[in-house]
Amino acid sequence: MKTSRIEGHIVDISAREIYEGSITISDGVITQIQRHKTDEKGYIMPGFIDSHVHIESSMLTPENFGRLALRRGTVSVVTDPHEIANVMGKDGIRFMIESSKLTPLKISFTLPSCVPATPFDISGSVITSSDIEELASTGEFIALSEVMNVPGVLSRDPEVMAKLDVAKRYNIPIDGHAPLLSGESLGQYIQSGISTDHEASNIDEALEKISLGMKILIREGSAARNYTMLRSLIERHTNSVMFCTDDSHPDEILEFGHIDKIVRMAISDGYDLYDVLQIACFNPVDHYKLNVGRLREGDSADFIVVDNLEQFTTQRVYIDGVEVYYSADKEQCTPTTKVEVINNFYHADITINDLCLPVNGSTKVIGVADGDLITTVMDYGEGLHVDNFESDLNSDILKIVYINRYNNGKPQVALCSGFKLNRGALASTVGHDSHNIIAIGCSDEELVSAINAVISKKGGLSVVCDGGVEILELPIAGIMSDDVGERVAESYKKLNTLAKEIGCSLKSPFMTLSFLSLVVIPEIKIGEKGLFLYDKFGWI
Repeated sequence: MKTSRIEGHIVDISAREIYEGSITISDGVITQIQRHKTDEKGYIMPGFIDSHVHIESSMLTPENFGRLALRRGTVSVVTDPHEIANVMGKDGIRFMIESSKLTPLKISFTLPSCVPATPFDISGSVITSSDIEELASTGEFIALSEVMNVPGVLSRDPEVMAKLDVAKRYNIPIDGHAPLLSGESLGQYIQSGISTDHEASNIDEALEKISLGMKILIREGSAARNYTMLRSLIERHTNSVMFCTDDSHPDEILEFGHIDKIVRMAISDGYDLYDVLQIACFNPVDHYKLNVGRLREGDSADFIVVDNLEQFTTQRVYIDGVEVYYSADKEQCTPTTKVEVINNFYHADITINDLCLPVNGSTKVIGVADGDLITTVMDYGEGLHVDNFESDLNSDILKIVYINRYNNGKPQVALCSGFKLNRGALASTVGHDSHNIIAIGCSDEELVSAINAVISKKGGLSVVCDGGVEILELPIAGIMSDDVGERVAESYKKLNTLAKEIGCSLKSPFMTLSFLSLVVIPEIKIGEKGLFLYDKFGWI
């Protein structure tokens, strides 16, 4: 029997007290917790849990994502492999599960419920209710992922309901995705068995959902940042709240943190320490029945040691009793395990003629706001008549392009406002949720350069600036790198710097761009047939 002992100030969230003492671990399990004086200054506490994250959106494999999350005190994540499933189907899900075995981070998978996200999307694969049944029968999944097809739930679409029925038969929670849904429709949505939502963007919306029995996930990611609007829930509805990042890029994890970032914000805002830690460390365990220890005798030894209870700088991380991170060790960009590169990409280079956009009078424009996935409908061009519109930089009106990468699709071209570029273009094959090509730019020539750059690599992010092209290659499914987080972060930061040089004012331009094709988020997006209006749930 392998036994070890850790001393320090023990943070007992359940008893709401802190005391000096030691923890004895035998074969990965906490066998004894004792109170006694100690010279050790660190605080021993349960690790943080991300209750909803798409690991693929970090542009890292689960192994490389785990390296970054662990050093921030995260011991477990609930992940929806929805992104790679849209590209590669069940093969993509298997890839994520196999990669997750290469990291000590406890990664729990949910079943992607909407692949594609809606009947209006054309993705690289489809996950049917029969596929959900097959996957659920393996016992490898802890929940049914966010149900984005709200109209399908409300109309009781047979395929949508079949997926919900699978989750109920296997007694696993069903996650929701219902931005701005309210009233009778919200009640019907929740009555179908859906128990969480991470899309609440204002306090009234969150309170209504909680009043009907939902758990609210307070999200603070790279593009969507809802903490400020929802933070009062920490005190008012502690038992009904969890923290999540949803989508977080590696540079932000390295610089600002992961779930520890949200914890710091809440403590700085004066919220009770034990309430905050209950939300960050315990509530996901209860809701999803996670195999994660709570720092009790008989639990698996999953815990962290931090320097103080204000900054929560991680000193050590233990998973199943094994020390998997020690801050005093020299951090290195160690080589990752060699993985098989899987992809699904078929598109020829485009030409300037493919991007022609006549404007004859007032037309609808996608209005973008920083830090918000919800867009607004704008009108532009009254009295304007041109055979091909490129941009109006003075009015911050740019051309936005959507291209299906699986079928050599014809570009869909529209207008967008909010990026404030004064030259150049951005392009990406990370386009939620089907991950087709999405681009924005000031001229057709620059757009073609940016788009063809990502086509040539069968996946990536690109910036065209003053005639040059910079690209971050994403060879795995066109959405992930096979490199370590530090190097991906460095390349990504370089692209963001270039985006700012050409005028972009958004904090996370590529993350914002990636959501402009997600038609299940209000109010206006671009997709397979041009512009899509959420309130009508149809094409303009």
